Amino acid sequence: MNFKHTLLPIICFLLLPVFCLAQAKSFRVVPLGVLGGIDESNLSAYMVAPANSNNYICLDAGTLHYGIEKAIASTSFNVPAEVVLKQYIKGYFISHSHLDHLAGLIINSPEDSSKNIYAFNDCIETLKSRYFTWKSWANFADQGEAPALKKYHYKVLEPGAETAIENTELKVLAFPLAHSNLTSTAFLVNSNDNYLLYLGDTGADEIEKSSNMQNLWQAVAPLVKSKKLKAILIEVSFPNEQPDKTLFGHLTPKWLMVEMDKLAALAGTENVKGLNIVIIHLKPPVASISKIKTQLKAANKLQLNLIYPQQGKALNF
Repeated sequence: MNFKHTLLPIICFLLLPVFCLAQAKSFRVVPLGVLGGIDESNLSAYMVAPANSNNYICLDAGTLHYGIEKAIASTSFNVPAEVVLKQYIKGYFISHSHLDHLAGLIINSPEDSSKNIYAFNDCIETLKSRYFTWKSWANFADQGEAPALKKYHYKVLEPGAETAIENTELKVLAFPLAHSNLTSTAFLVNSNDNYLLYLGDTGADEIEKSSNMQNLWQAVAPLVKSKKLKAILIEVSFPNEQPDKTLFGHLTPKWLMVEMDKLAALAGTENVKGLNIVIIHLKPPVASISKIKTQLKAANKLQLNLIYPQQGKALNF
């Protein structure tokens, strides 16, 4: 009897669960909009759910309907757009109050279903006083200008307090970010003790005269070490040629890598190698986007796994 050939199938069978565990994914991300800038059909919005679940949250909501249609065309969803909007999206997380991060939410509100809007207080106050008002649109929320239609319910997030998200298996922890003249937000999404980090618009600490990024890296460094942080979605809006004084609270390839070096110093260079870094909010024109990608590739000394999302095409982490 050839014991080698006899044992090989048994060994493979025993190792299969280990292999499957190593390959298991924790999150499904469907980008509804991936760019910054002038293309109103493709602005920041990312649906995120635990793997094998249709209970999504939407991180920012610059583009909704067109992005959902693109996702259906890409077979990321196999149900009508109305079902995705009304049933799959359980709540919105708005990083800050600039239009390119919430215009889709406003425009789609008449057709949407009742759900929560989660944000820091200053962002919610802007929604109440500037967007969901009867002079600019209609008040589909439960606070603000009368009459309030009460379709959306405001949920104020507090820094450092993890929030369980209604009708999902997810929890979210919010961190403040500096974005020129206002506060933006990073959302750390927790699914069964696995994590995904999404950053709204932000500048580097050195430019913003802030410690927000450093505080964020200190918080997530243990998750990087333990391999529990599956991906970071972070903006790079301009190529390196953009002067620091006209970044307006955004990152370039140079400044992204400065921040990644800080994370590597805290988590260990060996632990950030291969970390999924999803580059978001690239601003047109195409020539600038191409230059950003070239500059990031050249500066990637940490060997990060740089990913460029495509509108409507699902990502799994």
